[in-house]
Amino acid sequence: MRKISVYGAGRVGESTAQILAYQELCQEVVLIDIAEGMARGTALDVQESAPLFGFDVKVSGGVSGEAIADSDVVIITAGLPRKPGMSRSDVLDTNAKIVSGIVDNVMEYAPDAMIIMVTNPVDVLTYLTWKKTGWPRNRIFGLSGVLDAARMASFIAMETGYSIKDITTMVLGGHGDSMVPMPRFTTINGIPIEHLMDKETIAHIEERTRNGGAEILALKKTSSANDSPAAAVAVMVDAIMHNRRRILPCVAILNGEYGQHDVAVGVPAVLSGEGLERVVELPLTADEARLFESSVAQVRADLAHLC
Repeated sequence: MRKISVYGAGRVGESTAQILAYQELCQEVVLIDIAEGMARGTALDVQESAPLFGFDVKVSGGVSGEAIADSDVVIITAGLPRKPGMSRSDVLDTNAKIVSGIVDNVMEYAPDAMIIMVTNPVDVLTYLTWKKTGWPRNRIFGLSGVLDAARMASFIAMETGYSIKDITTMVLGGHGDSMVPMPRFTTINGIPIEHLMDKETIAHIEERTRNGGAEILALKKTSSANDSPAAAVAVMVDAIMHNRRRILPCVAILNGEYGQHDVAVGVPAVLSGEGLERVVELPLTADEARLFESSVAQVRADLAHLC
C-alpha cells in the first residue's frame, strides 16, 4: 500500500496519521483539513517524530483535494465533534454535509480508493457514502466494532485482572447507545466469560461499553476519544495492507445478512486486501436478535431523518 489520506487534522486525524506512520503501514500519509495551516502543521509535527520512532513514511498536509490523488485508502475523520451530553445523532445534519463534500473530492481525485468512515454517526455516514459513490460495498466501510470491542476488552481486563492479550470480544449493531455487546461470543483464552464472571459484572461491562465514548467525553470535557479510535483504524488498515483476512467487527453495508437490507451497521466481517471481503453471520438467540433489530431501527431512523 503506497498512499493513505486522512481527512480531518483534529485529534483523531492526528493520532491516526501518527500511528499509520509509526507502524509504517504505507509509504505516504496525507492529512487534509479546511483550516489553513492545520493539516500542514500537524503533518510536520508527525514527520519530525520520524527520527525518534524510526519510520521512513512521508507525512504531508494541505487543504486541496488534489493532494489525495492516487490514494489506496481514504480515512474520513473530519466533522463536528460531540460535546458532553450530545449523542452521535446530534451531529448528523452538519456532518452529513461535511462528509458529502469530502466524498465528492474522493470520487474526483481517488476514484479507486477504499473509504474508511470514522466521522459520527458512522453507520449513517457510511451508508450515505456508499449511496453517493455507487461503489461496491467492499470498498466502503466504517469504524465501530473494532473500537467498541476494544473498549469491552479493556473493561473486562480492568474487572478481572486477566491479561488483555487473552481477551476476545464481539459487539454488534449501531455505534451508539443501542449497540449490542455480545458476551456469548466473548472469551478469555477461549473460555467464555460466563465461566469467569458473574452476571451482574457482565451486565455492568455491557453498559459501560455502550457508553464508552460518552464516558471519555464527560471526563475530558473539551474533546472526545482520539487515541483508541486511531488505533482501531490502524488495525483495520493493517488487515487490508497485509491481506490478513481478519474477522473484525466494523460497519458494513448489509445485503440480506442478519435479515437486513439496504442499511449500514456493525457486524463481524472479513477484512483483506479486497477490503470488506464478506460479512460473517453469527447465530443469534431471540434476545440477541431483538436487541440487534432495535439497534438497526435506530440507524434507519437517522437515515429517514436525512432522506
